[in-house]
Amino acid sequence: MKYISTRGKSGEKGFLEILLEGLATDGGLYVPKEYPEVTPTELDDLSSKTYLEFAEFIIQKFSDGEIPHDVIKDIVSKSYTRFEHKDILPCISITDNLHALELFHGPSLAFKDVALQTLGNLFEYALAENGQSINIVGATSGDTGSAAIEAVKNRQNININILYPNNRVSEVQRRQMTTIKANNVNSIAVNGSFDDCQDMVKAMFNDKDFRDKMNLSAVNSINWARIMAQVTYYAYTSMKFKDSGRKLIFSVPTGNFGNVFAGYVAKRMGFPIDKFIIATNKNDILYRLLETGEMKQEKVNPSISPSMDIQISSNFERLLFELMDRDGAALEQAMQDFRKDGSIKLGNDIYNDLKSSFISVRCDEEDTINTIKKYHAEYNYLCDPHTAVGLYAAEMMQDKNSDIIFLCTAHPAKFPDAIKQAVGMEPELPSFLSDLLKRDEHFTEMDNDIEQIKEFVSAGVK
Repeated sequence: MKYISTRGKSGEKGFLEILLEGLATDGGLYVPKEYPEVTPTELDDLSSKTYLEFAEFIIQKFSDGEIPHDVIKDIVSKSYTRFEHKDILPCISITDNLHALELFHGPSLAFKDVALQTLGNLFEYALAENGQSINIVGATSGDTGSAAIEAVKNRQNININILYPNNRVSEVQRRQMTTIKANNVNSIAVNGSFDDCQDMVKAMFNDKDFRDKMNLSAVNSINWARIMAQVTYYAYTSMKFKDSGRKLIFSVPTGNFGNVFAGYVAKRMGFPIDKFIIATNKNDILYRLLETGEMKQEKVNPSISPSMDIQISSNFERLLFELMDRDGAALEQAMQDFRKDGSIKLGNDIYNDLKSSFISVRCDEEDTINTIKKYHAEYNYLCDPHTAVGLYAAEMMQDKNSDIIFLCTAHPAKFPDAIKQAVGMEPELPSFLSDLLKRDEHFTEMDNDIEQIKEFVSAGVK
């Protein structure tokens, strides 16, 4: 299988090459030249497969022979050894047609573990094959950072620098990054927003000399392998509901659009999914886009669901590329206009295509708290504030003809202040993190200055 850039200037590349590159050299994002389709025979065969077997199937589809099957099997097996639940990602029915897909049972208590544990093992294999080393730079709005660090800490031939917005993540999220004792890990608290962090990561990748000198790679969802690994849980879960007689809808709390785009890929492949609900908090650029057809950037407002405090949704570029009939030049011009003017107005055909697969619901702070409170009181189900945004959206869109699965993206203990505000108690961390708040922290606070960040990253190479 070959991969191309959304900007159309990077040529065709193989899976292992784009795995290590992360961001395309022309500033775009890699996507498959053609999406693999699942045949009716394969769908029948998959019905009886385990989650691990699904993961093997998805990786095989997107790596297309570049990785031997026994290696894929080993990578998948190693990637899920640190998940605490026997079902790995359990799907729990709250009501007859409202279901919780819990994605937070991994080592950092967030859905990012599902992809990043896989990504860490893929990196290790690829680097061993070609004798290279890489320097990872990543931006996080809260969960990617700790999940990425957990995936690559103490690995040979990998250094990692994670940028996060100072004082805009929860204490638990911060400490999961800053208390790791590993020589190949640097946590950088940037005095700015997540969008500022993300812009600096992209700037480092777009500086060809710096990128080549440092042999940069990415763990953010700009890396296609992240999306690929997340496709698995949509595909697997959709097969559990294929005989329900109802349409299947996923409600996805999202800011950067990577998680929900993975679902779109699963649907493109042929898995039985009808629509996706884009659930947003008050940083509602995607909600406004679905309402008006215009993606218009506004100021980032801190919220009690901080991982969604984003105005520039990087992965939306991948979807826009598809909606624009894969016209890389037109996509590049649209993204340049967005950077210049802070807005993109979709044409009617593109807007209608968007609405054929996506709907959106906005959830404010009061509704987030009330949703946590309601489902804890009425169903004895406790969710974190990001999951609550997805649950609120699912509740708004319920009807008797659909099964709605809301994605539980983080363990409630990662956001104790919000949970205490909602239900009057702080949830306990799992036993393996019980001493987290007592551990020593190690991080570097820096200004929103790309040259200073680049100098720091260069100096930190071991």
